[in-house]
Order: sequence, then C-alpha cells, then structure tokens
Amino acid sequence: MIVGVDIGGTNLRAGLVENGKVIEKKEVALRDKHSLPATLAQLFRCIEPLTRYSLSGIGVGVPSVVDTENGIVYNTLNIPSWERLELKAILENEFGVPVRINNDVNCFTLGEHQYGQAQSHSSVIGMALGTGLGAGIIINNQLYTGSNCGAGEIGLLPYLDRTLEYYACSSFFEAIHGISAREAEALARKGDSRADRIWAEFGVHLGFVIKAVLYTYDPEVIVLGGSISKAYRYFKNALLEGLEDFAFPESIKKLKILPTQDENMAILGAAALVQPTVCKV
Repeated sequence: MIVGVDIGGTNLRAGLVENGKVIEKKEVALRDKHSLPATLAQLFRCIEPLTRYSLSGIGVGVPSVVDTENGIVYNTLNIPSWERLELKAILENEFGVPVRINNDVNCFTLGEHQYGQAQSHSSVIGMALGTGLGAGIIINNQLYTGSNCGAGEIGLLPYLDRTLEYYACSSFFEAIHGISAREAEALARKGDSRADRIWAEFGVHLGFVIKAVLYTYDPEVIVLGGSISKAYRYFKNALLEGLEDFAFPESIKKLKILPTQDENMAILGAAALVQPTVCKV
C-alpha cells in the first residue's frame, strides 16, 4: 500500500491507495501557513493515521516547482513558509519509507492517465481550474515536467491585459464579476440569466486556453480538474464554440475534453509516483 498526499493552499488530503483505489482518506485544514513547524506538524498529522499499515512509500503533490530528484520544493503557492523545503528528506526521516515529490497538477494528470478517463491515451493534458490555472503534460505515456518541473504553467502566459490565469480561474469570477465560482454555479442551477452570461464569458476565455494547448501539444484528450470543472455543463457550449476558428478543424473533431469524475485523482497520481507502471515519471 502507498499513501498519496495532495497539498493545497487550504487543505491537506492524504489517501491510502491499494490497487488504484483510495481505501481510506484523511483531510485537515491548513493553518498558520507562515510557520514552518506548524505546517509540517499538520502534514504529519494528516499522514500519520495511515501509517499503521505496511507502506511501500509516500507520494506527494505540491503546488510548486520541485526538484524531483532530491525532493526539494520551492516557492510553494499559498504556503509562504515553504520557500525552500527539503520535503522528501523530512518525510523519509519522519515515516521511514521512500518518498517521491512532484507538482500537484502533474499528479492529477498522472492519476487520470493511469486510473481515470485518459487511461487509453498516450498524449494527455490535465488542467486544474481553481484558485489558479495549471497543466500537467503526458507525451507518449511519459510525464513531461521540464528541467525545473515548471512545464505546463500555461496560466502565466500573457493574455489581454493580464494573464490566462486571471481570466480562466477563480479570479475571473471574484475580481471581474464580484461573485465566487461556487455562487455562480448555484445561480446557474436556478436558471439565473446573469450567471449564464458569466459562465459563457468564462467558456470563451477557457477556449482560448484550450487553443494555446492544442497549438503547443496537440493532445488526444484534455481532462479538466479543480473545483470549477464541476460546473463544466455551464461553460461547455461557449468553450466549444470558441474552438470553431481553430486552424486545424480535424484536430478539434478528434479531441476529447472531459471533466474529471473522481475527486481523488491527485491522490492517486501522487501514489503512482512511488510505483509508476505504464507512465514513466
């Protein structure tokens, strides 16, 4: 058995994984993020209940740039005290099992490729739509991270007066429309016309992101994760309409865009770091 850990800016989630399934899960709120001892204590507390089993390792997804060979994380988003942290060494010392570290969206993408909707595809992009906008890349069944584990940070590309991320994550709703994505989804469920317009506008922006991904990587499938992906039905049509001017229409015909169906994919992908099978890490 393996423990997979998904580290976010708000919560820490850890799951006990066996045969590609999460059989037990723990979650704790992440507090005192400016304190390194406090954040590490919370991480240990999240993992520790799962270590009563015989483990072959721990895999961890972190929202940061990662030295994957040495397990060092840098400038972790929303955790200021994790500017440079030798997380692999710390966890191995604490729990006495091998530890592998990678970017959180890479873990989500790896999970979808090995256990989710992208299992039958060799060219995959996983995109996380939430507080930010990031992507994981699998090419020829291999997870591509770049030389600094920074590949896939498409959200930081310039777009309009800001970046792609500003218009294709939670800031689009909060900063531009003064409403959270969750509130916009709730209103859309009630048939609110303003919410419908907001989601349509979001779909147009995300369509531009998809086109950038297609021109760069030409994947077989794009899997959407993150909290905003749960509202896919409200922006799907606008997104697809935004792809109609793509230069290579045959590529659009073949492309699959799918919202994730399992909230545990990042945990499963983190666990897969320890014992990669089909996909090389």
